[in-house]
Amino acid sequence: MKFDVALAPASLSQVPDLACRAEAIGADGLFTSETQHDPFLPLPLVAEHTTQTQFGTAVAIAFARSPMTIAYTAWDLAAQSSGRFILGLGTQVKPHIERRFGMTWPQTSPVGKLREFMAAVRAVWTAWETGDRLNFRGEHFKLTLMTPFFNPGPIRHPKIPIYIAGVNAPLIKLAGEASDGFHVHPYHTRRYLAEVILPNIEAGAVKAGRSQKDVAIATTAFVAIGENEPARRGMREAMRAQVAFYASTPTYRPVMSLHGWEAQAEQLTTLAAKGGWGEMNAIVTDDMLAEFVVEGTWDDIGGKLRAKYEGLVDRLALYLPFTPDAEDAKWAKVARAIET
Repeated sequence: MKFDVALAPASLSQVPDLACRAEAIGADGLFTSETQHDPFLPLPLVAEHTTQTQFGTAVAIAFARSPMTIAYTAWDLAAQSSGRFILGLGTQVKPHIERRFGMTWPQTSPVGKLREFMAAVRAVWTAWETGDRLNFRGEHFKLTLMTPFFNPGPIRHPKIPIYIAGVNAPLIKLAGEASDGFHVHPYHTRRYLAEVILPNIEAGAVKAGRSQKDVAIATTAFVAIGENEPARRGMREAMRAQVAFYASTPTYRPVMSLHGWEAQAEQLTTLAAKGGWGEMNAIVTDDMLAEFVVEGTWDDIGGKLRAKYEGLVDRLALYLPFTPDAEDAKWAKVARAIET
């Protein structure tokens, strides 16, 4: 497995130091997310201050952007980094697209729109690489204008990997069919990986005449790390709140349903709708939490993570912001254990 780092700087001024330290501790990849900050802005700094580490978005919201704007950004980052950039895309859910981003949710299938989005981006890249006419026509996007003035031209590393993200079977199958990798949502269990994600990746791959091995599986693990029980308690409760929040989302119901926790999921959805955030944590029992969260010390957490994920994923990160300084050696130990 490769060990990745979740890059969540409070400001762009922190990025050069964090990127250098992540590479120094042996991280294979650095990934940003679209939560409180733009996911692309830190990445030119990552490219500038690292030499070997891959980096990318995990994920940028596709439906908040156009294929052309994504194509330009990805092309420039791949050129700057000598091909180390990985483009990670996600759909988000309808309320966020419409009410947070002010964009339009597809009237038909979001899966179909994301499939077309990836194809449109690749069509633009091909036009730039080959000089052929841009002529992409689909249900959601029509891209037919690319004059020389707007064409950046070919780059040395034009094969930019596209990963997508999702929770439910249709998006997972799309990853197997048309993407280079799949970002598994941190809200998952080992059983969900083995029984839902990998079989659907394979089904999508077979449909497209590909192999499951053509699709890299990446995920971020919920963890509770501390040298003793009191030290882990606070992080464990933070993870419990995170699981409760994700489990309250109706779109993510299949994870709970697989384990027979449908009733608890319905309770969480009801409480979230009422704003009862303080009551939700009690619904997630310790036994339930143990399916989602890996607990341990900095000395043994790497081995425990490897035991849970080996054979199921290709890339693994911690659901923690990368905070080095005094903890550089601890992060390096986790990296070595996972990569061994």
